[in-house]
Amino acid sequence: MARAESVAGVGRRAAVAIAGVRGWMSDSRQFWSPRAGIVEGVSQNSTITGGVAALDDERRYQAAVSKDPRFDGVFFIAVTSTGIYCRPSCPAITPKRANMRFYRSAAAAQEAGFRACKRCRPDASPGSPEWNIRADMVGRAMRLIADGVVDRDGVEGLARRLGYEQRQVRRLVTAELGAGPLAIARAQRAQTARILTETTALPLSEIAFAAGFASIRQFNATIREVFAVTPTDLRQARGRVRQTRRLLPPPSADAVAPGLIRLRLAYRAPIDGERMLGYLGARAIPGVEEVREGRYRRTIMLPNGPGILSLAPAAGYVDCELQLEDLRDLTAAVQRCRRLLDLDADPEAVTGYLSADPVLGPLALASPGRRSPGHVDGSELALRAVLGQQVSVAAARRIGARLVAAYGKPLSRPDGPLTHVFPEAETLAAADPAALPMPRSRALALTGLASALASGELVLDPGAERDRAEAALLALPGIGPWTASYIRMRALSDPDAFLPSDVGVLDALARLGAVPAGTGPAARGRAARAAAALAENWRPWRSVAVHHLWAYLEEKDR
Repeated sequence: MARAESVAGVGRRAAVAIAGVRGWMSDSRQFWSPRAGIVEGVSQNSTITGGVAALDDERRYQAAVSKDPRFDGVFFIAVTSTGIYCRPSCPAITPKRANMRFYRSAAAAQEAGFRACKRCRPDASPGSPEWNIRADMVGRAMRLIADGVVDRDGVEGLARRLGYEQRQVRRLVTAELGAGPLAIARAQRAQTARILTETTALPLSEIAFAAGFASIRQFNATIREVFAVTPTDLRQARGRVRQTRRLLPPPSADAVAPGLIRLRLAYRAPIDGERMLGYLGARAIPGVEEVREGRYRRTIMLPNGPGILSLAPAAGYVDCELQLEDLRDLTAAVQRCRRLLDLDADPEAVTGYLSADPVLGPLALASPGRRSPGHVDGSELALRAVLGQQVSVAAARRIGARLVAAYGKPLSRPDGPLTHVFPEAETLAAADPAALPMPRSRALALTGLASALASGELVLDPGAERDRAEAALLALPGIGPWTASYIRMRALSDPDAFLPSDVGVLDALARLGAVPAGTGPAARGRAARAAAALAENWRPWRSVAVHHLWAYLEEKDR
């Protein structure tokens, strides 16, 4: 693809990689053939909600010929003559078209008997942007599987969280992905095992159980089947991966220390890493988070225990260090890092879509790598959103620090300024509102929200039904539309949330001449209505639009 093409043109064509938008439900099988997970028979002119075209085999083939990395993780290419499956960007010679099969998931390719390419390592591709966009059951299921729910609770636990019968979950996921929840979890488990094998000095027997395998025999068989090598071969081969395709840093003495894992998180370029670190750093709560020397570090509570993560965006990858008390949490930790930095997004597709808008277009073209940061813990983000009501970002940080010192769980092994995990919902639900460092009305809102989270009345995990969660939030005392939308945008990683009454959004739009300026309640109300109407043109990426507006205001106020 010629580099002289405009970002808008590139993004428009890249948009076909997005295989779903908000509102596209599971009847989308009319566009995707479920036969053995192979994606075939898609009409060249088929479109789905939002004007995003469904990706057909001819486009997939052209992506493979051009070695386009934007499609890595969106689909996988299996080669019948070699028995391997690859990324679209695999540097190997493009096979004959007659020998190529296209799959929507690595698990489907593995189920069909193909093994992972040793050269391009398709198992370590970025995730498909589809799963953050889609709000239907399959999208929710994929987010939960990625977070390790099947490994922890089985398909029964997955179905329970989704509110469906197991049989229905298996049927719908298999119909669209070509592999069921267990097979998808198994493929993910193999990748986790590979990371542990290559980055730690743990005995292989311990890695087997840490990765989620039920037995060493199952571990050995899966590694052989997926990678065509034994676990011992994987360990002996580490460090011999070609530098051009290295996805893990070279091994060193401290890289293999117990509990410390170093890896590189892939993403689709470009990425606005500097602005993202600045955004997180401005909101970093002392004791829990810090941004220093180009790295974001924070504590995190995972399903099996606490941990510490450290992230630094770099060219082509995000450098990630994880200190985990329980290595079974690796899958969840990696996925939550990806959600935090929105690493599965397709920024060129988003930029291409937004660039046509007369208001937002210039901002999108000026910053094509802008993303919408999520969070590592939905419950924590929701509680912090209440802390930030009607106060400045700096004031919210100070209140958060006092709350952490009083109610946070201390780490058994503090790491510099990182000393506590953010208070759990159960702890804050039992707190005396009068003792909290905030006005009583906000304290009651905080404890009420914490009670709803602790009881399970409100669920903000990756598989939460976004509309239902927002309605439950609005039903709680002290939770208004701004807070609910902000939680939806960050805690639930919704790419299409919007904050029409946000002061920063309105100020930015007013400076751009897109909404009427004014300071009184009536003027603000008119501006908010105008902003909401304007934002309809930005669906399904209104969250990214919000960050463009916030960043514009930050630059103007420097």
